[in-house]
Amino acid sequence: MEQTSIKENKMGTAPVFGLILSMSIPAMFSMTIQALYNVVDSVFVGQLGNEALTALSLAYPLQMLLIAVAVGTGVGINSLVSRRLGEKNYKEANDAATHGLILAVFSWIVFLIIGVFFTKPFFSIFTDNELVYNYGVQYTTVVLTASLFAFIEINIEKTLQSTGNMIFPMFFQLTGAITNIVLDPILIFGIGPFPRMEVLGAAVATVTGQAFSMIFSIIVLFAKEHHVTVSFKGFKLNKLTVKNIYAVGLPSIVMQSISSVLIFGMNAILVGFSDIAVSVLGVYYKLQSFVFMPVFGLNQGVMPIIGYNYGARNKTRLYSALKYGCFIAVVIMTLGTLAFWIFPEQLLSMFGNSSELIAVGTGAFRTISLCFIPAAIGIMFTTLFQATGKGIRSLFMSFLRQLVLILPIAYFLSNFGLDYVWWAFPIAEGGSLIAAILFFLNLVKGDFKKLR
Repeated sequence: MEQTSIKENKMGTAPVFGLILSMSIPAMFSMTIQALYNVVDSVFVGQLGNEALTALSLAYPLQMLLIAVAVGTGVGINSLVSRRLGEKNYKEANDAATHGLILAVFSWIVFLIIGVFFTKPFFSIFTDNELVYNYGVQYTTVVLTASLFAFIEINIEKTLQSTGNMIFPMFFQLTGAITNIVLDPILIFGIGPFPRMEVLGAAVATVTGQAFSMIFSIIVLFAKEHHVTVSFKGFKLNKLTVKNIYAVGLPSIVMQSISSVLIFGMNAILVGFSDIAVSVLGVYYKLQSFVFMPVFGLNQGVMPIIGYNYGARNKTRLYSALKYGCFIAVVIMTLGTLAFWIFPEQLLSMFGNSSELIAVGTGAFRTISLCFIPAAIGIMFTTLFQATGKGIRSLFMSFLRQLVLILPIAYFLSNFGLDYVWWAFPIAEGGSLIAAILFFLNLVKGDFKKLR
């Protein structure tokens, strides 16, 4: 079937609110499932003792860096493919999707090198506890060197989402999460014929789940009909296509990588107080993913709608997508804030019975969660900037929030005690939101005036 005979894309015709729900709910569900990867690992690993939990908390920045490159590249692919589809330029949409798989392999090679040569030096910076060091090196080495599975699956996922297909990406994530959940206790504690692998078992369970997701995604990509077609017949790497992908993708990678730098810096500040403080931050990031991941799933549903209608020059539908996206995001983040305020002890107790962890974490959770609601609106503006090819604005917002503001503020507040450090999060998020609003108003007065 010729692509020009495919019916009009729903992103240009369907009612916006219903379209956002139909596209976002599967993505929100799949992103929540993705959050299970690290959370499940930490819940089971926490039963081994605080050393194991600290090891995973220290490993988290490297994991976030990996996800930043994978998702950031995918965002670039998503933005380019959706814009080309909006322009009815199917050839370039296909070319961008095909480039996605090649870029996945290149990204994996980088992390293979990091996993082999830099994992041990990384952990030696933070700890002289031999058990924490060994646990961390084992876990991180496996996750990084076997990251090819994650890179390929995520790029395919983003490609399909750019066409409006949200159901299969949800099932890709579900496949990996279920595999990980089933294998975690078996491999960590040695159930049945399997040996007790402890933290190493958590890593093996994670990458096995990613491998199953990748296999499923490849089958769907090549066996089903989509609005884009991936083909390597006569394929040549096109510098312009790569440039266009990373015009949005690179700022997104850097933006998300800043989170890795943030946690690296926060760990350096918190380790001066105690290992428990480091563990609290690690547990917070695992749990807050259940609040932020649905909003990032909403992001994935809203982004192709905005990108498509920006390419189609339809200002009314673009603004409607942004408005409804902000409303849904604020509702989600409000519920998350209430959960962190009302149930902090119960949330922390899932990661072990340490009274010190609960004592330190309760106040931290209530303070940090004040950043959720301003973050909701900030994420939606970031989505707008990325979908319209203005990735540099998103990059600046992340620099402002996580480097220019939060780390210096946290370092300054650390002079007054641990409880004050957590206030850096809501302060930085508020400053970032102000910048996002100013960037948006600039677009309204500039580029968006050209839309009809």
